[in-house]
Parts: sequence; structure tokens; C-alpha cells
Amino acid sequence: MRNITISILFTCAILLSACGGKKKDAEAKKEVTIAMVNWLECIADTHLAKVVLEEKGYKVNLINANVAPVFAAVAKGNADLFMEVWKPVTHKPYLDRFGDKLENVGIVYTEGKIGLVVPQYVPINSLAELNTIKDKVQGKIVGIDPGAGMMKLTQKAIEDYELDYELMASSEAGMLASLKRAYDKKEFIVFTGWKPHTKFTKYDLKILEDPKKIYGNAETIEIIATKGWSAKNPELATFFKNFKMTDEKLGSLMIAIEANPGKEDEAARKWYHENKAFVDAWFN
Repeated sequence: MRNITISILFTCAILLSACGGKKKDAEAKKEVTIAMVNWLECIADTHLAKVVLEEKGYKVNLINANVAPVFAAVAKGNADLFMEVWKPVTHKPYLDRFGDKLENVGIVYTEGKIGLVVPQYVPINSLAELNTIKDKVQGKIVGIDPGAGMMKLTQKAIEDYELDYELMASSEAGMLASLKRAYDKKEFIVFTGWKPHTKFTKYDLKILEDPKKIYGNAETIEIIATKGWSAKNPELATFFKNFKMTDEKLGSLMIAIEANPGKEDEAARKWYHENKAFVDAWFN
């Protein structure tokens, strides 16, 4: 009898272990880690994805870093996704380096544009004219984080256009603060900028013409994942493949996020419920 009892207990332990393993596997499949950078449209899209997936029962982890470590994290599988890949120009160096360990998932936005930006009241229209206003801006271009692809392209623009300028690394927040100070006083400023962004709604700005096409033409903003991720996560892959934003939708989401610093999830969740039919269609 004792041997029979031990046998039954042993069998139950195996069954419970197996059930526990299946439960853990199921829970793992309901978890996703998204890497992001501190650019407003990336913050907006990423937090929208987070709150939507959480309402669908997923556990969503966010990793915040500069561009280079973000690409490395996705390539190594330390993060599953990154929703802010600018193609074909801005992030080409990172795609060349890590591309064989990554897969394309979807295209979020098709009319991205980067370059050097000035207020409309600055009387130049081209990068080739920048040296004429050098003294007005102390020979400085206000940049963003040093690892950004845009910073490398701007350094190339300085060389190719023979600009007598120094590129000053900063952050998106620092760049926007500099822009506000200059704009409020109607002072001249040159800075690295991109569309989509709420600064083009708040201020009357222009991206300087780029005859040498250093910054390329219109770019797409795309989603990448660790290679092989989509096949293992078909429901999530469908959601991110269909995650597409228009100027109107992305603009309103960014404004909502920007107006609620520190409450990104709350702002994104409110926006989601106001646009629920639009977003929920991404699961089909």
C-alpha cells in the first residue's frame, strides 16, 4: 500500500509540474518587451501599444535607452521590438550592423522627414545658405542625443556643405527648450528636427532644403523585432504589422502625450478609448 501511495503522489507531482510548466509557457507567450528612445513619436506609439496590449491581457515591459543600445538589445533578444526605425537613411548604420539578427514587422508611418530646421522668420531656405547666418547663431547647431543617426548625418552635412558650424549634442527635451527660448524672443536658431513632431504644430518652422540629399527624401518609420519573433508570436505580430498612423492620428496622440508628462500611460489609454475601433482593427 505504501508503495502504491508513493507512486500516486509521484505521478501527481509530475502532472502538476507539467501543468505548471504549461502555465508558465502560456504566461511567457503573453509577455512582450518593447525598447524605445526618448523621441516624442516613439514615446507616444510605444505607450499606446503598451496600454492596448495590457487591456488584451499581455504583460508589457519597456526598455528606455539611446538608439545604439536599443538596436543591440533587439538584436540580442533582450528586447523583442523597437517601433522607431527610420529607413532608408537615418538608421542605415545600425541596420547594416545588426540587420541579420533582426526582422521587419511593420510600417508605422510613411512620410517621415529629417533635416536641419529654422523658424520661418529666418531668411534662408537651404543648407547651402547656412554660413550667411553663422554669427546670428554663434556658429552652433542644436542637436539631440549623440548616438542618433540624425547627428551622424548632420556631421556629414557640415562637412559636405563646408559649414562653419559646431554640432552641439543635447536631447530632444533640450533641443525643444532651446527652440522655445529662441522662438519666444524671435532669435535665430538652427537645430536638428524631424516630422512627425508637435513642434511643427506649435511653431512656424521650415526644414531647410538639402540639394545634396544628405538627409535623403521622405523616410518610413518601421517596427523591427528579434529575428524569428513573429513566427513565435502570431497575434502580436499581426497587431504590430497593422500598427499604422496617419498625420492626424499620430499628431493628436503626440499632443495628448506631451500634455501629460509623467502620465504617458494614462494619456495613451484615454486616446485609445477615443479611437478604439481604429486601434482594435490592428488585431485582425
